[in-house]
Amino acid sequence: MSQLLLFIVVALVVGTIVFGVTVLLSGGDSGLTPVEPDGKSVPLPGDRPLGEDDIARTKFDTAWRGYRMSQVDQALQRAAYDIGYKGELIGVLEAEVTALREGRTADADALRAAREAAVAPGSAEPVVAEVPADEVPADEVAADQVEEKADEEPAESR
Repeated sequence: MSQLLLFIVVALVVGTIVFGVTVLLSGGDSGLTPVEPDGKSVPLPGDRPLGEDDIARTKFDTAWRGYRMSQVDQALQRAAYDIGYKGELIGVLEAEVTALREGRTADADALRAAREAAVAPGSAEPVVAEVPADEVPADEVAADQVEEKADEEPAESR
């Protein structure tokens, strides 16, 4: 048993010495040099909202330890923006549907006009919907009052 252990230790020492001499003579380990991008990346589109196929088709250049971090970060940032935009759009559409169900057609028309102006390419100025105070739902009034109170509080109490 002790001879086997001694043989393993000697083999490891000899292997380490051979590897060290090889690295010294060759000038380094070529596996640690930076890898150039392979040019096969397919980025997310920047000129339109994302779709399911856009995510499936996205490809990144490979690097030594995986994918190019800058490409992955850019794609994640773009996807996060698009998800946030679609979330806001859903909120506006839900508010428009709620206004229609409650019979507030003027409010629904104002929301529709604002949505269409925001979606229209090259819109110069967004349309702001003015809703009379007596037609604003109670939960929205409470939220506005909380925000106004928070703005009025001194910075020391926060």
